Amino acid sequence: MRTVTAAASAVAAVLAAGVAVGRMASDAALKAVPGRPLPTEPRLTVHATAAGRISLTRDLASLRPGTYGLAGDGAHAVVGTVLEAPAPSPDTVVRRLERVTHGTLEPGDRVWLTPNLYVGHPNAALGLDHADVDVPGELGSLPAWFVAGARDTWVITVHGLGATREHPMNVMGFLHRRRLPVLDLAYRGDLGAPRPPDGLNHLGETEWHDVDAAIHYAVRHGARRVVLYGWSTGATMALRAAAHSAVRDRVCGLVLDSPVLSWEATLRALAAARRTPDLLLPLAVRAAQGRAGLHADRVTGTADPARLSVPTLLIHGPDDVVAPWEFSRRLAADRADRVALHTVRRAPHGAMWNADPHGYEEALRRFLTPLM
Repeated sequence: MRTVTAAASAVAAVLAAGVAVGRMASDAALKAVPGRPLPTEPRLTVHATAAGRISLTRDLASLRPGTYGLAGDGAHAVVGTVLEAPAPSPDTVVRRLERVTHGTLEPGDRVWLTPNLYVGHPNAALGLDHADVDVPGELGSLPAWFVAGARDTWVITVHGLGATREHPMNVMGFLHRRRLPVLDLAYRGDLGAPRPPDGLNHLGETEWHDVDAAIHYAVRHGARRVVLYGWSTGATMALRAAAHSAVRDRVCGLVLDSPVLSWEATLRALAAARRTPDLLLPLAVRAAQGRAGLHADRVTGTADPARLSVPTLLIHGPDDVVAPWEFSRRLAADRADRVALHTVRRAPHGAMWNADPHGYEEALRRFLTPLM
């Protein structure tokens, strides 16, 4: 009897430990901090800086093509293309140092690449006049930046996991040159926005109500039509709002960059990046489902090809390890009449523009022109 009791206690202890590990692993998505890197983004070390050049740890990340923000504790810079080093090293990569936005970069500093090229607000970062507005939401006022434009088709931009409303500034200048008004939203959990009651990110399951509030705001302030433009879980929110908003008839188009179309796949990817053992990954998914009230059919149902009633531009690529590209490919194939897929290679999650800004903006121009 003692042996049986001891064995049962051991099994219970292992299960309890597994649940605890699963819960901690689920934090990678449910408690992703806006403006902080996701666990899939490696930390790099600054080895040296010189005029217009910076040497970083050699890694697949530091070898990516394109232009990125380089963030560290108290510092932000912009780095461009990989350069040919005078004395190449097998351990380092030299990239063009475009500018240091604030702070300093010293040898030994730990940094990471980020899609955010700009920090601050549109006036300071881009020279664009903007208004700080409050969008009435179900949990309270949602801060947003509004950049005016002459057209009556508004673009509502919604950032995703690990980002802030600074991220859409990458394309704000492009949108402004096309005279499109832009409403750049901060939603629940963001700095200055209401805190979710449970303190968790719901991967769009509840946050889409804030996008709905932004559509209502735009319509009240003169928008005849609205394009929803979301990144990552912001794309998930845009999909849900387009399907369920009471004013969804005003939505004339969707731009979905690196969309999270399977929350299970994204949870597994983020948990795995935290070195969660494969055997415990299902526990991380179940823990997230229980904590955040996620339902397997919700995102899948929202991305159901039959639900898409407006033109949609998907911008995604096969190197996104957070939101698998296969779901975007499947959606585009199932609704070729409504969905255009622009593929960007060698780009991480949420950084499709960074890898190829010219190709990205040309695809965006062709898509938006008929909707203006």
